[in-house]
Amino acid sequence: MKKLAFLSAVAALCLGQSVMAQETAQEVTYVEDASQGIMLNRMKDNWFITAEGGINKTFGGFNNHRNFWNGCAPAFSLWGGKWFTPVIGVRFGVNFLMTKSLGLNADQVEYYDPTGTMHNGYYSTQFNQIGPVADVMFNMTNWIGGYKPDRFWNVIAYAGGGGYWTLYHKFKENGNKWDKDGWANAHDNVLTIHGGIINTFRLSKQVDLSLDVRYSFFDAHDGYYKYNAGSRPVNRTTGDLQAYLGVTYKFKKRDWNGPMVPVCPPAEDCSQYVAALDDANAKIAELETQLRACLDRPAPAPVVAEADEHLATIYYPINVSKLTAQDKAVLSAVAEVMRSNLRQRYVVTGWADNYTGNDAINTRLRHARANGVKAALLGYGVDASQLDVTINAGNLCDLGEKCVSLDRAVTIDEVK
Repeated sequence: MKKLAFLSAVAALCLGQSVMAQETAQEVTYVEDASQGIMLNRMKDNWFITAEGGINKTFGGFNNHRNFWNGCAPAFSLWGGKWFTPVIGVRFGVNFLMTKSLGLNADQVEYYDPTGTMHNGYYSTQFNQIGPVADVMFNMTNWIGGYKPDRFWNVIAYAGGGGYWTLYHKFKENGNKWDKDGWANAHDNVLTIHGGIINTFRLSKQVDLSLDVRYSFFDAHDGYYKYNAGSRPVNRTTGDLQAYLGVTYKFKKRDWNGPMVPVCPPAEDCSQYVAALDDANAKIAELETQLRACLDRPAPAPVVAEADEHLATIYYPINVSKLTAQDKAVLSAVAEVMRSNLRQRYVVTGWADNYTGNDAINTRLRHARANGVKAALLGYGVDASQLDVTINAGNLCDLGEKCVSLDRAVTIDEVK
């Protein structure tokens, strides 16, 4: 029980110290932790604009008869967009493409360039296309690796579509040559669907550099090449590969907030209490060992005092020789016994303890006590010839100082 009480007290002390420390100096704080998820921002947050320029190459029809790089032409885009989460976003923009293609012959190609160079017997055609486009974007890096606002490289997949107005060069004949006469509406609008990958590289909190690679499918122009040899219809679907280098500016607010999570203060160092508890447990264990050893030892034989052989014993307080009423009642009974046997003689012995006072005082007390008892017995009718009075300077009790009060007495004994 004592051990349990001690453990409880130490535990309560440690807990009390810890609680007091937390209530006074250590308070729970809250910090943002993006690893626990993200909080959706407001509609005005996470907007961006992107300007990009690059090249494009048209595929399909007769374009495989043209050198790859000779078929490349400029391309430009201007975008504005918003991220709704670190993974999902949209963008809207305007895309410009200069497309170079080939036709079978001048009569069958509606928009050919009479000033251009023929390629393997095919006539060169050139269009400028401009129109609105829109994409849905998916940040694969944030999806797989989790959102990190300071990540340098992100890979973004996207898919979308749009529509284009088609413009073509007008030419006018000038003697033996053709001169360009501006751009005209081809009245040949096309729809497109496309998909691509954007690699973004973080230059600062505000600016990213991007490499955008895209492939588009077009519903081909009616005048692109109406017929091939033999006047059979030509496949109207063409493809266009585009690559852009761009710069993106991100408006405030740019990042995403994580949820606020509590950070508990470090627990108070209770090592001193643990050490104290260990010491106490060691002491308790030692005391338990000693207790078991003590309980296992045989009990000492009880000390039995010898039977009192005195006829009567009168005890006194320290430095007192006067008889009390109770003492006189005892002596009255003793006197009756003495009167019944007149032939028996008795010795009255005065005692005093040797551990207090001095010899003179103790001798006086011995005489006073013995004479006082004799006088009382004579008063109760005992014959003086039956009584002898003496003193004893020794100890009445053999137990030493522990029973000093038993040495302050008068004993009455029969004379053998």
